[in-house]
Amino acid sequence: MSGPNGDPNISTDDGIINDDDDFGDGEYEAINSMLDQINSYLDDLEERNDLLNGKLHDLMESNRQARLEFRAQLLGPATQEENCPAEGDDSSPSNEDLNEDSEAGK
Repeated sequence: MSGPNGDPNISTDDGIINDDDDFGDGEYEAINSMLDQINSYLDDLEERNDLLNGKLHDLMESNRQARLEFRAQLLGPATQEENCPAEGDDSSPSNEDLNEDSEAGK
């Protein structure tokens, strides 16, 4: 007779396969307690991982901003938006004022 997995040399009558549990309720409670503790540790680890991931994301964003600012300082005003104010903004000089200033400097 073949075994439970199709092994030809193992039979259930040999006493190798024993489905009788020797564990009592106390052992099962201890195992459940250990599994609950492991689950708690894994939840804590997952929470720490999420926190570290968020901090890493913030650090990378801060690093990106610092690089952009450093590049802007090296290259000067890089975009036209920095040189041209938004339409209707009275607090900045108009294009005519900028042209007059540049002609006066010649």
